[in-house]
Amino acid sequence: MLACSLLLALLFQDPKPKIDDPTTVRLPDGKLQSEEILKAEHKRSLKDAQELVRLSQEVQQELEQQEHHVLSIGMLKKLDEVEKLARKLRGRVKR
Repeated sequence: MLACSLLLALLFQDPKPKIDDPTTVRLPDGKLQSEEILKAEHKRSLKDAQELVRLSQEVQQELEQQEHHVLSIGMLKKLDEVEKLARKLRGRVKR
């Protein structure tokens, strides 16, 4: 009885092997491309976050050292870079 059911299961089995979803792309080493992209984006996000912290600390130090109410051009450039990094990081995290 068991042999008969196994034989019937083999007969009604689809002869073509199941292929992964065509939208999934595998790299030559067998890893999923989407997973590798996510890992790379995570590394870039960490790097951008570290840069964001570094620039923010530099701006804070410059503000503490200055006695005037005037911002330097260098500080304005750093603040622009902080904005750019924050936008890139936010966009990457939203995906």
